[in-house]
Amino acid sequence: MIASTHHTALADLIGAENVLVEAGDRAGYETGARYDRGEAALVLRPRDTEQVSLAVAYCVRNGIAIVPQSGNTGVVSGSTPDASGDQVVLSLDRLTKTFALDVENRSLHVDAGFRLSDINGRLEEHGLQFPIDLGADPGIGGMLSTNTGGSRFLKFGDVRRNVLGIKVVLADEHGTVLDLLSGLRKNNTGVDWKQVFIGTSGAFGIITECEINLEALPRQIATALLVPRDGKAVMPLLAAMERRLGGYLSAFEGMSRNAVEATLAHVPSLRNPFQNGVVPDYVILTEVSRDWDLREGEQALDAVLESVLAEIWELDGAPLLDAFVGPAQEMWALRHALSEGVKHRGRLVGFDLSFRRQDVIAFCDWMKDALPAKFPGVLICDFGHIGDGGVHFNLVFDRGAHHDAEVETALREWVYAVAVEQFGGSFSAEHGIGRKNQMFYDLYTDATRRTLADGLKAITSPAQLGAVRFGSA
Repeated sequence: MIASTHHTALADLIGAENVLVEAGDRAGYETGARYDRGEAALVLRPRDTEQVSLAVAYCVRNGIAIVPQSGNTGVVSGSTPDASGDQVVLSLDRLTKTFALDVENRSLHVDAGFRLSDINGRLEEHGLQFPIDLGADPGIGGMLSTNTGGSRFLKFGDVRRNVLGIKVVLADEHGTVLDLLSGLRKNNTGVDWKQVFIGTSGAFGIITECEINLEALPRQIATALLVPRDGKAVMPLLAAMERRLGGYLSAFEGMSRNAVEATLAHVPSLRNPFQNGVVPDYVILTEVSRDWDLREGEQALDAVLESVLAEIWELDGAPLLDAFVGPAQEMWALRHALSEGVKHRGRLVGFDLSFRRQDVIAFCDWMKDALPAKFPGVLICDFGHIGDGGVHFNLVFDRGAHHDAEVETALREWVYAVAVEQFGGSFSAEHGIGRKNQMFYDLYTDATRRTLADGLKAITSPAQLGAVRFGSA
C-alpha cells in the first residue's frame, strides 16, 4: 500500500473529491466486467488533460504504478488493478468537458470520458454517428486504447480507421502532453504518431482527447436471419451477398445455436423468431443499409434484400437453407444480448479470435469435434463477425463439469495454440492485451517486435503504465 502522504499530495494536485481512498468508494473501479477483481491503492478521477498530466507526473516521480481505466467494460483484465494494492487506477470517467462537433468536416473533438451511447445520442439530431457498433457501452478513450471493431466492421472498419487525431499524456516525470489532435483526413507529413497509441492498451500513454470521424446515420435498413446449408456454405453465402449488394452490406454476424438458446433463456423479453421455436445449428444476422431516404422509382431496401436472397436460393448447391426477414431493432436486440446470455449459462472462458475469413467456420467446426474429447462438459457458445474474420469463441463449463484455475489455464493454452499455430489466427481480434493475454503475447510475439516495442515504450512512457507489459522486459 502506498503512503498516506501520497493521498494528500495527489488531493492537493487534482482536488480531494477526485481522489478515492476508502474501499467502498474504490470497489466499482477494482471489479471488471468478467470475473476481474483487484485492489487499488487509490482511484484518481481527474477532470481534464492538465489534471491527468499532474497526476501522472507525480506518480512517475514517486514510483507509483498506474492502471488507466476508461469504461471498464473490457474482459481481458486490462483495466483493473492486480491484487497487490500498490497500483493506482486512473479513471477517465470525469473527462467529459469537450464535445466540439464539426458538422461540415464530419468530425468530433471529444474528451476520452464520454461513453459511446452518449456520443451517438448527441449526434443523432445531426444525422451522424460514430459507426462502431458494440454490445457494451465503453468509453471512447478505452475504445481507442484497444482499437475496438464491432458488428459493422465490414462496412466502416475499426476505431483506428475512424480516428483523425488524439491528445495523449505520457508516463514520464513531466507527465508530458503530446498534442496530436487534427481534423485532417490526409496528412502525409511523416510518421502517423497517433497510431502508436491506438490499440496498445494504454501502455505507451493515456489518451485524454480525440478527434474522430463521423458517418451519416442510415436512413434505410433491412435485416434478415439466414440459415446456411452447413458450415461449408457460409463463405459462398457471404461471397454471393457481397457480389450482389456491394457497399449496401453492413453486417454479416454469425451466431451458434448454443449461444442463441442461452440468450433466449436468459432474456425472456426477446422474441424467438424461428419456426416452431427451433433454433438452427447456425444463424447469420445480415444487414443492408443506405444513407438516404427512399427515392422515387427506387426499390425499397427490404425488397432488394429479399430479391437477392431469392437469387441465392437458386444458385447451384444453394448455400442458403432458410431466411427470416424481420425488424432491425428486434434482430439486433438478439445479437447484442449474446454476451450477457452466454455469461449466464455457466462459468465462462471467453476467447476473442480472428482468422482469414474462410478459416473462421473451419476452426469452429474442428473444435466441435476435438473439444468434447479433451475437455468434457465444456459447451461451445460461439458468435462473431464472420464478415471480417472475427469470432467470440466462448466456452462455458456446464454445471457439474470440473473447473479450477489449472483446468482453465490448460484450456486457454490449448485453444490459443490451435488458433494461432494450426489455423494462423490471432489470439486477440479486438479485445486487446490485458493480464489474461500477457503470456500469449509473450509466447506468440517474435523477439524483433518485442524489441521494437521496448524501444517505443522507453521513448514514450518509461514508467509503469497500464496492466499490460509490451516488449520483452
